[in-house]
Amino acid sequence: MPPVNLPNVLTVGRILLVPVMVLALTRETTTGDVVAAFLFWLASVTDFVDGWLARRAEQITNFGKLMDPIADKLLVASALITLVALDRLAAWVAVIIIGRELAVTITRAFAAQQGEVIAAAWLGKVKTAFQLLVILLLILIDPTPTWLDVAVWAMVAITLWSGLDYFLGLRRTMQRPPAAT
Repeated sequence: MPPVNLPNVLTVGRILLVPVMVLALTRETTTGDVVAAFLFWLASVTDFVDGWLARRAEQITNFGKLMDPIADKLLVASALITLVALDRLAAWVAVIIIGRELAVTITRAFAAQQGEVIAAAWLGKVKTAFQLLVILLLILIDPTPTWLDVAVWAMVAITLWSGLDYFLGLRRTMQRPPAAT
């Protein structure tokens, strides 16, 4: 059983909010969109709060290290896939974003097996915040105005840029000679 502490409870809560958010979004009503947006916002806030709390209260656990990024990916992927299914987002946008997240997550797992821990870079944090903001706006605003379409393109660009930055950083890390023991 995972350690019960507030950061882990928030992570599990975020996971439990995902299907409720999807259900609200698929209601295709103004009320459904507002409820879905609120739930997405709430889950997004817990993403930032749980990590901050875990570090501040020194409650970092292996469960949290594993489940926090899974909860994040689940939230974003579920919202994107639902928006595509509702014809409110182009499928290629979701494929690029989800593909980048999978590639980074899988690569991070392989690097961890080699003893390399790749910390999140500032650009990855900017990417996450921007994705969450744009997805929230896509949930709230239908049909999308031109400025939001431009924001979607910017979200894709930042996603690709942060992916490239991650893989270049990983390459530099893996080419570094091992530390002397």
